[in-house]
Amino acid sequence: MKIALAYGRGHLDVEFPDDRTTIIEPSHQAGLADERAAMIAALDAPVGAAPLRTQVAGKKVVFIHTDITRATPNDRLIPWLLAYLKGAGARREDITLLNGLGTHRPNTQAEMEQMLTPAVVANYRCINHEPENDDAHVQFGVTRTGAPALINRHLAEADVRIITGFIEPHFFAGFSGGPKGIMPGVAALKTVMSNHGAKNIGDPRSTFGVTEGNPIWEEMRDIARRVGPSFLLNVALNGQRKITGIFAGDLIAAHKGVSLLETAREYAQRHAEQIRTGTVAEVVICALHEKLAVEGGSNSGLLMGAFLTQNPGLARAVVAHVGIYDMLRVELDPNGAFNVTEFGTVKDPAHYRALRAYSPFHNVTDGTNYPAVFFLAGEKDGRVNPANSRKMTARLQAATAPPPPPQIPSSSASAAPPATAWAPPSAKRSRNRRMCSRFCLSS
Repeated sequence: MKIALAYGRGHLDVEFPDDRTTIIEPSHQAGLADERAAMIAALDAPVGAAPLRTQVAGKKVVFIHTDITRATPNDRLIPWLLAYLKGAGARREDITLLNGLGTHRPNTQAEMEQMLTPAVVANYRCINHEPENDDAHVQFGVTRTGAPALINRHLAEADVRIITGFIEPHFFAGFSGGPKGIMPGVAALKTVMSNHGAKNIGDPRSTFGVTEGNPIWEEMRDIARRVGPSFLLNVALNGQRKITGIFAGDLIAAHKGVSLLETAREYAQRHAEQIRTGTVAEVVICALHEKLAVEGGSNSGLLMGAFLTQNPGLARAVVAHVGIYDMLRVELDPNGAFNVTEFGTVKDPAHYRALRAYSPFHNVTDGTNYPAVFFLAGEKDGRVNPANSRKMTARLQAATAPPPPPQIPSSSASAAPPATAWAPPSAKRSRNRRMCSRFCLSS
């Protein structure tokens, strides 16, 4: 079976054995025949708001776009939107494009040109959000946990706010798009951390396709409303990044107009059942595995743990940016409800068998030559108990044969000795990860 995998900015054709390959993909939705015409029609007949062309002449306009990590077709939407604004009387010097990074790193000049086109970057004011600079924000009350609700000053002080992006089911915010473009899109780090805290993420309503009653989404909505009226321009996409739907108007009303709720719930249920019945799969594309260090980001303790227990010889070093958890006991942790929604419960025999078969901790094999491993875990992380990272490193050390490589440097006095290491997050975590990878590869 030949499959075209996304690779860099292109594709890579890879052959897989027919008897061991399962392809899980969404049903195809055809793209719009004329995306630009559909966008203009949506802007001129918005949901719950006046046509955008009537709002912008002589006004200071700030609009948010998604960053380099997101699939939004900014290279098409943004030039079309700017041409529309110009035709409506908005002056170029009054327009600011604000990159909605959330808590991500700033995008480079080259990345901005890739996203927005070189012409847009050369002719308009394009700036990155600064989540760690509190002075670059305006406070709009507090979050439910009492943290300051800080939103980017450029957006807060604009006459007209336009929020662009795309909509898809989100695993704890219900859906992306809508108010999520403001919070966390251009919110301060401390505000995002409060909203994304263990209590909120652990709420069973914080899941795919659920907005009403979802504490994360509702707080995003409430903070976005405090900023003032914002005009939404969101799109839905198919697998080829073709636009399948355009939603424009009031930030909340237009986002609610997406008729995807039942579809998203059905999708989430299918996704969960596929995992629960053991269809958690992975693809590893690599060469020169003896010189390879593999890193994982979100939920990487679990992903990297599965990688090294299922494929111990495919890398020289494994670095997880997040701690690991015990899949058979995680539902007892503060965010256990979320994990039950995502992976299933040990109380169900079928779910238990699937969890047991995948759980990295329970699939460490004695006498195996495991690679050097580094788990970055927070001592006070309510979502991923750091004790599990210590437990996993100890189990790997006991199982590894021949004797493990030298100790990995760590900033923690309680780090595990040779073969694996555990360290608390810090301002130097990026440096620690790079140092760890280089050390492991040279050992």
